[in-house]
Parts: sequence; structure tokens; C-alpha cells
Amino acid sequence: QVQLVESGGGLVHPGGSLRLSCVASGNFFRIYAMGWYRQAPGKQRELVATITRSGTINYADSVKGRFTVSTDNAKNTVYLQMNSLKPEDTAVYYCNADLWVHITTMRGDYWGQGTQVTVSS
Repeated sequence: QVQLVESGGGLVHPGGSLRLSCVASGNFFRIYAMGWYRQAPGKQRELVATITRSGTINYADSVKGRFTVSTDNAKNTVYLQMNSLKPEDTAVYYCNADLWVHITTMRGDYWGQGTQVTVSS
């Protein structure tokens, strides 16, 4: 059983900052990558940022220069530092882990429950 638990969402004014955290726990062999996706009302879920265990990072164009993704591999934790937040960043943010449950299995995607981020004056 793999669990992802997010924390750190909330309400912030435009231009403000928030830091999201996500911890992966349970029985699994190894994490390949972790990351963040978001879904705004009426829109499809979209990639925000991902980071592999080896440190390869990918950002959505809309967040480049404002958001920073990082990991603590020893703690199976991924962070998302969000600066210069805009109203269009308002969404439910979901943590994702791409991992092997067992050394002999294929990699699979696991998701957290989501945390609300609201940017409003």
C-alpha cells in the first residue's frame, strides 16, 4: 500500500508565496520520480513540475522562474516552493509519485488526495 500525503496549501494574496510538501509512505521498492500536478475548476489536470531521483527537473512554462521543485530522497518527500503567485495559479495541487512497488514490477503512478491553493486578494 502506497500513500502520498500533501500539506501546505491555503489562501494567499497575489504576489505571495506558499510551500507544498508531500511524503510518500508504505511498501514500495524505489521512487523513480515525484512531482506536482494541478487542476483548476473546469479544466484538465496539468503538470506543474517533476523531479527524478537523479535530479532531472521539468517545469510547466507557466511556472518557470516562480516555482521550485525539490526532493529529500532519504525522506521520500517532494516540495514545491511557489513564489510570485498569481490568481491563475488557483487550483487543487496533486502530488504524484512514479515508483516501483517491487523490484520485479513495472513502475506505476500514485496520487495524493490534493491540497487547495487559492490566490486571491
